[in-house]
This record gives sequence, C-alpha cells and structure tokens, in this order.
Amino acid sequence: MDTENTSQSEISLPGSSAIAVPPDSDPGPQALLSARQREYKVAALSAKRAGDLDRARELMRIGKRFGAVLEALEKGQPVDMSALPPAPEDLKAFPQASKVPTAPPILSPAVEQVQPVMASDIPSTPVAPAEPQTVLDALQQRLTKYREAGIQARTSGDERKARMHERIAKQYQDAIRAHRAGRKVDFTELPVPPGFPPIPGLEPTMDTAEDSVAAALAAAPKLASSEDTAPADVDEDEDEDEPPIQAPVAKKLAQPLVPLSQPLLEPKASSSKESLSPTVREQLVLLEARKLQYQRAALQAKRRQDLEQAKAHLRVAKGLEAQIVQARAGRPVDLSKVPSPLTDEEGDFIFIHHEDLRLSQKAEEVYVQLQKMLLEQYEKCLLFSKQFMHQGNVAETTRFEKLAQDRKKQLEILKLTQAQGLDPPSHHFELKTFQTVRIFSELNSTEMHLIIVRGMNLPAPPGVTPDDLDAFVRFEFHYPNSEQAQKSKTAVVKNTNCPEFDQVFKLNINRNHRGFRRVIQSKGVKFEIFHKGSFFRSDKLVGTAHLKLERLENECEIREIMEVLDGRKPTGGKLEVKVRLREPLSGQDVQMVTENWLVLEPRG
Repeated sequence: MDTENTSQSEISLPGSSAIAVPPDSDPGPQALLSARQREYKVAALSAKRAGDLDRARELMRIGKRFGAVLEALEKGQPVDMSALPPAPEDLKAFPQASKVPTAPPILSPAVEQVQPVMASDIPSTPVAPAEPQTVLDALQQRLTKYREAGIQARTSGDERKARMHERIAKQYQDAIRAHRAGRKVDFTELPVPPGFPPIPGLEPTMDTAEDSVAAALAAAPKLASSEDTAPADVDEDEDEDEPPIQAPVAKKLAQPLVPLSQPLLEPKASSSKESLSPTVREQLVLLEARKLQYQRAALQAKRRQDLEQAKAHLRVAKGLEAQIVQARAGRPVDLSKVPSPLTDEEGDFIFIHHEDLRLSQKAEEVYVQLQKMLLEQYEKCLLFSKQFMHQGNVAETTRFEKLAQDRKKQLEILKLTQAQGLDPPSHHFELKTFQTVRIFSELNSTEMHLIIVRGMNLPAPPGVTPDDLDAFVRFEFHYPNSEQAQKSKTAVVKNTNCPEFDQVFKLNINRNHRGFRRVIQSKGVKFEIFHKGSFFRSDKLVGTAHLKLERLENECEIREIMEVLDGRKPTGGKLEVKVRLREPLSGQDVQMVTENWLVLEPRG
C-alpha cells in the first residue's frame, strides 16, 4: 500500500475492492476483517434467497475463513492483509480469481494436508518450476526454493521467517540424504511450496469416502459467531466434511491443521489387488471393512457429542492403517492383533418408547424369550468370529461376523415391533451345525489358568457339623520341578459344606519344555481340602483330590468334578475345578456345535 493513499477516505488492499470508511476514522485490521466478513455473509444470504445455492455456498465458505484470521489477530499474531479475499461483488465479476497467481492464495484440501507453511510466507514471485524427472530432482527444486526464500527474508530483515525457511530447507536436506542412502522417506511430512508439481512416481493425495469420515472428526473448523443476518442454514452439513482453509497468518512452523487421513504414500505397483495372493486379499478386505466400521462409529459418536468415544474409535481406525499398508504390499498380517468388531456396548440398537401402547402378558413373555435367544446367538457368533480371527482364518471370521450382523438386525426389528405394540412375529427354528475352533484368546501362551469352582457335600472332620465347616482348598502344581512347585490356596468359606470358591490362579508354563509335558502326562495337580482351625487349633485335613491333565494335549479346557478321598476311601464329597490353556498343546480344539437357529418370518 502506498503511503500517499493512506489519507484518502478509503483503504485499498491488493487484490480486493475498497472498503469505504469516514475520513476522520482510522479503522484497524480487525474492523476491516469484520466488515468484509459481514459483507460475505449478507451476500451469501442474498444469493440463497435468489435461488443461487452454489454461489451462496461459495460465499459462506469464504466468509468462514475470516474467523481464524480474527482469532489470530486477537492473539497478537501478525496478519498479512494482502491475502484478504476481494469483496463479494468483485468475486462475482471474476469467478476464477482464486486460480490467478496474483489473487489471495486459496489452497486445495489436498495441498493443505501436507503444507504446514502459509502460502504468504513464500516470496510472491510465482515462477512455474520445471517438471522434475526424478524424485531427487523434485527434492532439489524445493530445497533451492526454500533456501532462496530464507535468503530473501533475511535480506529484508525478517529473521523469524528466515529461520523458518532454513528449518524447512534442513528437512529437505535430510530427506535427500535418506533417499540417496536408499532409506524410505515419508514425503507427506515435507511442506510443498505453492505451484510446485507433485513428486514423480507418487500418487497425489486424494480424499476417499472412507477418509472423509476421519477428516470430519479431525477438522474442527472454528466458525465466527453467528449474526442475525448470517445465512447459518446454507448447507452447513456439506462444509463439515471439508478441511478448513488455512488463514493468511504469518506464524511459526507448526503441524498441519488437518491430520493426514491417508496412510503413507506407496508405489503404484503395491496397490494392485490383483497381484496379491487370495489370503492376503481376504485380509485386506477385512482390514478395510474394519477400519470403515470404526470410522463410522467415530462419526456417530461425534454426532452424539461423545467426543472421547469418537477419538477412541478414530485412534483404532488410524491404527489399522499400518496393517492395511502391509497387506497392500503383499505381506500377510497377524489377525490376532486386529481389533474386534464393535459390539452392542458401542451399539446402535433402536429404542422407541410408546407408553400408550400395551401388550398382553403372554405377548410380552414371547418378546422377552425371542430377544434373549437372539442376543445369545449374536454373542456366540462374535465369540466364534474372534476365535477364528486369532487362528488367522479370514473366511470363517467373515462368515461369523455376517451371522452376528444378521442376529443384530433381527433383534433391532424385534425391538421396533414390540415398541409399536404389534403382536410378536411368526417364527420357526432351523438346525444349524457349526464347526468351531475353541481358543481362549485372553490367555497368553506362557500361562495356564486353574479355576477352583466349588465344593459339594464336603466331609466335616470329627466334632464339626457340616453347617460349621470352614473350608478352603490348597493345591500344588509340580512345575518347573518338585522343589519349585507352584502352590497356593483359596480363601476360607465359612459355615457350609457346599462352599462356592470361584477363584482363578495363574500358573506359569513353557509349552515346549520337556518338564512341562512330563508333568502334564504323569503328575497333574494335587488338591487338599482343609477345615480352618481356630487360634489354638491347627487346620484339619478333610480330604484330597487329584486332577489329571492329559486331555490338554487336544483340548484347551478341562472341567472335572472330582471325588474327594480320605486316603483311598471316597467320602461322598465332590470338588469342581477347571484348567484352561490358550490353545491345546497339540493341534486344535475342533468342536461341532449344533444350534436351534431362530428365524423370524416376515409379516404379511
């Protein structure tokens, strides 16, 4: 701006129309920005009333950008007023003004995601660089550009901007060295000067339908406070999924406003699904579907104002990107590390309450039974799906996930029908047989769980009635050896000869150790049942029991109700225990499960 024009009754900014002000006033940048923002809002409302919705949306988007600039101005940050968008009437006269190099820089969403540096920080002498032939040429061009920008800034006395450009140039130097050494370089972390072509051999960053969900959560556009004349209803929903345009504010090098919702860019050859093996292709489809499921759940949580849940789902979705990249590269993925599908806890069941509708007692009972059966079948399908996922069986995992979704859908329909006061739907049962592989995925391979469940009709020592028995159980597991046997005991359950213990003991094992196999085959676990003594009396042994463990070779769980013996003589008492491994020691625990499958018949 020329100094000789400052005394005139209007202030002109490059690339913008004049804003008329009284001759005796001296409006600051905040007043100018607020006035221009109001002009855009009024123009958007006028365009909407005239039926030009596209024009209204465009004006509303531009008007929203002023909010970030005003906020930066309030924080005391310097503002580049040369990047102020023109008045709405000028924008209408020149609809392509945003694409002219001398106009205010409006960055595309794809450039914004990888460009943390404001366009106004680069010297405004746009010279189209030559198209680079190699990755090294592109990096060298950008390095030269940022070095020149740093020198220009230092010459003009702007030390802050000079240091910023020097830091970016240092990033490019490191990237060039890494590329020459053959190491992988994440080019998305490098700022891109305006007008520079993409790096050769890499696909441009494009927002997909899946990643727009993540972008909608990550981008939190800061809108200016709404005014009475502002067209607040001009398709606000469409703008939520659009990343915010960076404000023309000169500031320090920072992270991009919108986190990258794409995984690291890969060579084109690695993204061809046809070149993948069938197993890896199935894994890739499963991973992409699981990522989309979590992204949709995150968006639903955000709409419910549950931001913590939304962030948690989004973190899970982002965590799947590395496994998707691995699968696209043709490498198999460990499915045991893939997060489980979302369950009812994050669910979206439909609950509709009609207090004026009443069902008969019999109909209510039928609804309760049907819902109970559907819920049990839904949980079983999820369990089977999880077991097959830990085995790496994608086909069976997908099959049971689809069955679970079908059960969930039927349950929603049933709840909706009940809420509407209709009679229970007709239904029938079909016999379905599933071949499942049992696995306790919550256990790791170096532990064995011993569960002492209960005692039944335990004998009492002489002088003690059954109702006065204070029982506890002590056990010994002779591994790694007899001298270092693992032993423990339950809590005391007083005044009953049918105590409920329900205690879990974690035992350390080595599945491949010969000593462990020997203990499994020959020794098992020894149990002793005691009556707790008083202060002057010691504990009294009332019986023993022994559990054999050979079945762990082919089964991952043993459940036994053992006879309690006095020496070798049965006492009539019983002790129930369970032993669990993650997987059998040899092979798989394959089971055939037959279910009465509930089928709801369509109405009419």
